[in-house]
Amino acid sequence: MGTRVELQSKLEELLGSKEVYYNRPEDRLMEYPAIVYSKIKPRTAHAGNSIYKIDSQYELTVISNRPDNPVLDKLIQFPYCAMDRLYKADNLYHNTFTLYY
Repeated sequence: MGTRVELQSKLEELLGSKEVYYNRPEDRLMEYPAIVYSKIKPRTAHAGNSIYKIDSQYELTVISNRPDNPVLDKLIQFPYCAMDRLYKADNLYHNTFTLYY
């Protein structure tokens, strides 16, 4: 597991562009494809009445104007990554993933 900044770099490399955002930007027009991600409830492991491990959990959304963007296949190969759902909104395809990093 790494830091959020390391995750940002890996996602930019995977996408092949800087269109990767931690939380959705409100004041910037996004270009597609893009990845928007945010931190959600961490996964904790307990032993002996205490927490001994905390894994950060992120929700990632790949937004694209193509339904079969190749980044989807690359992202699903990340360790501890699972596809949650996909939907279409505003003529864009949204694929959401849960990732522990």
